[in-house]
Amino acid sequence: MPNSRNKLVLGTVQFGLQYGVNSAGRPSEDAVKGILREARSGGISLLDTSSAYGNAEEVLGRCLPDPSAFKLVSKYPKGETPVRACFGQSLQRLGLERLYGYLLHHFEVFRDNPGVWDQFLALREAGKVQKIGFSLYEPAELELILERGVPFDLLQIPFNILDHKFEPYMQALHAQGVEIHVRSTFLQGLFFKDRDALPEKLQPLRKYLVELDEYAGETGLSVSEVALNANLQHPLIDGVLIGVDNLAQLQENLQAVKDVPIALDFDVKEKELLNPVNWK
Repeated sequence: MPNSRNKLVLGTVQFGLQYGVNSAGRPSEDAVKGILREARSGGISLLDTSSAYGNAEEVLGRCLPDPSAFKLVSKYPKGETPVRACFGQSLQRLGLERLYGYLLHHFEVFRDNPGVWDQFLALREAGKVQKIGFSLYEPAELELILERGVPFDLLQIPFNILDHKFEPYMQALHAQGVEIHVRSTFLQGLFFKDRDALPEKLQPLRKYLVELDEYAGETGLSVSEVALNANLQHPLIDGVLIGVDNLAQLQENLQAVKDVPIALDFDVKEKELLNPVNWK
């Protein structure tokens, strides 16, 4: 896929929950409609959501301009509801008859009950979803899936200029026809935090953020442009998730897509801090 706006995937967690260290709050439904119009006109064709994102699916169902406006990826969270029933509820909330993708949102569901994957396969075989897969956090999760020979064709993983832990697997995944979407391009907003006001827990990352600032200054790009284009330009990445709280943020992201090559390589020693779960 070429490096372009068409590679962008609009994440919708902000539509149903307050999310990220720099969140400005949930947008109104009128604001969501404006965001979706701008996304569509800006070349974005794919939305990412989940039934675990508060009422994001309901908001999308009310705000989507028409059922064919976007391709939708949703996710199955942990809980008591069977996969087929949860999937059906997502379709109902979204006002759709089928989805482009459906991911298992929480890996422990598969780890504790591998048989759950048969229900995903059944949805794909029934033509209800085009691609099925996993949303993962750690390479050990992917290794378990690969060791068991689980068939899947869509993967969502964290990936950004500081965090390349999944990179050793990406070439082989692509060769198998797996579509790779990446999230955490801005590390949940960390790249935009005041370098002198970082929480004590995150202070070890300050030196990398300062180096990022220096590179941005040398190239005449913003930190946002460096981080976003680094992911967009990666040849093994098919989709780059961005999340926005308002229309202006989306417009900034669309305008940030550049043809300027990004040549920045970090070797982060404090890898545990690249997972926001460990920030608390």
